[in-house]
Amino acid sequence: MSTSPSSPPSGGPAGGVVGVFDRAADTYDNVGVPWFGPIAQGLVEALMPRRGERALDIGCGKGAALFPLAQAVGSSGRVTGIDLSPQMVAATAAVAEERGLRQVDVHVADASAPDLADKEYDVVASSLVLFFLPDPAAALAGWHRLLRPGGRLGVATFGPSAPAWTQIDDVFTPYLPPQMRDARTSGRRGPFASDEGVESLFAAAGLLDVRTETTTVDAVLRDPEHWHEFSWSHGQRAMWECVPPAERDALRDKAFGLLDDLRGDDGSIRLGQQVRYTLGRR
Repeated sequence: MSTSPSSPPSGGPAGGVVGVFDRAADTYDNVGVPWFGPIAQGLVEALMPRRGERALDIGCGKGAALFPLAQAVGSSGRVTGIDLSPQMVAATAAVAEERGLRQVDVHVADASAPDLADKEYDVVASSLVLFFLPDPAAALAGWHRLLRPGGRLGVATFGPSAPAWTQIDDVFTPYLPPQMRDARTSGRRGPFASDEGVESLFAAAGLLDVRTETTTVDAVLRDPEHWHEFSWSHGQRAMWECVPPAERDALRDKAFGLLDDLRGDDGSIRLGQQVRYTLGRR
């Protein structure tokens, strides 16, 4: 899981959330596992951005939703991306410049309370961000205010994971501080445990015609070592950094044992994840 949360929790890895994503920026979404891209692409398709529209990507990371939004709105539209990680913002802005996307601008900003003009955007998208924020309801209310009348807002969150994935993630649990065991991020309880729960957050924020679409995305890994590389390249890096360095090899070996049991005939490992797209309008 990965995102650009707001204020970093205390007691976690050095530099909090911003530090984690700054350190992961070079490898984020760049280790040969199509993951953030397919999830964000599905969100953009559900929002149906049109030529000439103004769009906002909250927690844009490396541009998984930002660049499909830019393609959809075209040169006559405008897309703004915000992220709390300066390294992510710098990397994404550089790619936009290399591609000649003059309709794209990217800034460091807090997803919980973006300092942006009200009623400015036709589309607001946020992929794998909302469930990490300290007050998701307040964040949604703020995002709602950014929409023009009739504008659309959509978020991607996680539904149920494959049991094997949950089992592998749980090898980190003994090392995690309480604030990193928040079941909101896993969807095990609270509003993120069901479609109806997330829809209720949207409704409370004042969004209309709220609905949910779901899909399943598989993380396909060459082998256990590929999982190790992938897990360090995104938000799970924060879990690794909670494990004392002297104990990381033992944890890795335990995870590798679980992963070996999941290999297919070709030796690869496939971990399935249900993805939920919750959508509404102003």
